Amino acid sequence: MNWIDIVSSAIGLTCVFLAGRRNKYNFWVGYVYNIFLFWLFWQQQLVAAMILQPVAFAINAYGHWRWTHPAPEETSTEDGKSLKVSGLSLRGMMVSFLAVVFLGTAWAFVLSYKTADPQPWLDSYVLMLTFLAQYLSAQKKWECWIVWILVNIGNCALYLLAGLKFMPIVSFLYLANGLWSLYSWKKSFNDENRNS
Repeated sequence: MNWIDIVSSAIGLTCVFLAGRRNKYNFWVGYVYNIFLFWLFWQQQLVAAMILQPVAFAINAYGHWRWTHPAPEETSTEDGKSLKVSGLSLRGMMVSFLAVVFLGTAWAFVLSYKTADPQPWLDSYVLMLTFLAQYLSAQKKWECWIVWILVNIGNCALYLLAGLKFMPIVSFLYLANGLWSLYSWKKSFNDENRNS
């Protein structure tokens, strides 16, 4: 374990802690987190994980803009300047589910035949769920925390299967934050709907 791994973990925990509390500063921490992950994966020659960081950075920037520039009907009653917590429609849930299944399967086949990934299916679905969770977080959909919980369970399994010691603990902390954040965001969603 090197210092970049430790610093990246601390920054990541800070980011998800702030996101769980609907604090817009999570995006600034998220930018730094993406840069550190890019650097960490570059050092470890994890090319696919490194290349994915600019995508995560772009989703983070989109979420930053969405949270701070809501349309008038999307404004939170709590502070009047930020995006309110909302929920997915049934159609949105179905599209999300099908996208994860289709893209996860396609990427798993690529990993199976083009890499030496020991867990291509789990790795692939965790990746697609991560992208979905990031996108839903950018939209401030309370269901993002259900997806984050699945991501963190999957990551715990991946890290344990890979024999890592520190990262499963970090994923468990993310999981604990996800459970609390799910409760908090759902409560905010219910409060917003009660007030509208």
